[in-house]
Amino acid sequence: MAAVWASFCLLILLAALSPHRAYGSAWDSLFGRKQDAAAAPTVGICASSVVVYGYPCQEFEVTTQDGYILSLQRIPEGRGSGSSGGGGEIKKPPVLIQHGVLVDGVTWLLNSPDRNLPLILADNGFDVWIANTRGTRFSRRHTSMDADDPKFWNWSWDELVAFDLPAVFDFVYGKAGQKINYVGHSQGTLIALASLSEGKLVDQMKSAALLSPIAYLSHMKTALGVAAAKTFVGEITTLFGLAEFNPKGDPETQYLDALCAYPGVDCYDLLQAVTGKNCCLNSSTIDLFLENEPQSTSTKNMVHLAQTVRGGKLAKYNYGRPDYNLRHYGEFNPPVYNLANIPHDLPLFLSYGGQDALSDPRDVARLQDSLKLHDAGKLTVQYVENYAHADFIMGLNAKDIVYNQVTAFFNQQR
Repeated sequence: MAAVWASFCLLILLAALSPHRAYGSAWDSLFGRKQDAAAAPTVGICASSVVVYGYPCQEFEVTTQDGYILSLQRIPEGRGSGSSGGGGEIKKPPVLIQHGVLVDGVTWLLNSPDRNLPLILADNGFDVWIANTRGTRFSRRHTSMDADDPKFWNWSWDELVAFDLPAVFDFVYGKAGQKINYVGHSQGTLIALASLSEGKLVDQMKSAALLSPIAYLSHMKTALGVAAAKTFVGEITTLFGLAEFNPKGDPETQYLDALCAYPGVDCYDLLQAVTGKNCCLNSSTIDLFLENEPQSTSTKNMVHLAQTVRGGKLAKYNYGRPDYNLRHYGEFNPPVYNLANIPHDLPLFLSYGGQDALSDPRDVARLQDSLKLHDAGKLTVQYVENYAHADFIMGLNAKDIVYNQVTAFFNQQR
């Protein structure tokens, strides 16, 4: 999103999206921070990024079992297709697209319509849905809590696995009336794999395309990412007393500055320092990205992602003490998500890059080993030698290299 160390990684992965700007008060130079930087925009994703290109788009709200109200967008058809505009009678194959950590659904829509995945899929006859996880700008509401309440931020990616993704799948399945194809990037792949391993989504998912797949993070190889993983430790769930991790906030700015002072950490090019050397981004896309991102997540989520880096396994949140874990899980150590439980007949498409410092090829190989019992012909793997982490969502040539393959994969499932 989001491993990457999927967390801090995208925190900078996207924070850093300004390779031409030198570090030095890193957040300020990268984000051009303004007084109203954290204010939620009044124009939704449909109005700002979809309808303006001539596509129909609908805004929905989905309430999770634990009370979070999530924003969800639907693009029911391509531009100028002339059908009724999204009623229940539409039987086009549904696709749900899930972003990574510290961003929201708009990151899929930054390039022109012929180069961004949601609109490409809509033009190819799919019923497209875009998810936005809790804590992002359009998903900051709850049935009983305010986002200013620290309790609002008492969650990690475990809750995205247990509540957010199942709630969105239930909603889309109810509207579309058929099984759902899924696209995830970074943390969006992590939560899908973990959910499937626990038997969730299985009856509603038709297939999954996982871009920069994250399950294991043992070989994340950037000095900045490793330094970040070492600082989010154990049982802490707040940073500087903050339950919300807002990359545009002053404490977080100071935190990044401190990380950049670590021996061996070079923050001159933050994007490359975190994600690896992206081959195919342009400055206008980066500038548009910086107008919209990054988004908040919980500090507890950052801690959990750091645990994933340090622990070398895909496990639930570690509360730092055996008695605390016993209270939450009935055992002294956090339970492990067993990826071997993923249904062996579920069609999967994995696409990863040779330059990706977050979804490292060695960790992807370990993920493939976890899926070694998959049925013949049900696991497709694409390796893109010159791609790094951000190329998969913003690369100018991603349509030709990755998205056409994703579209073909989903067409095979019709």
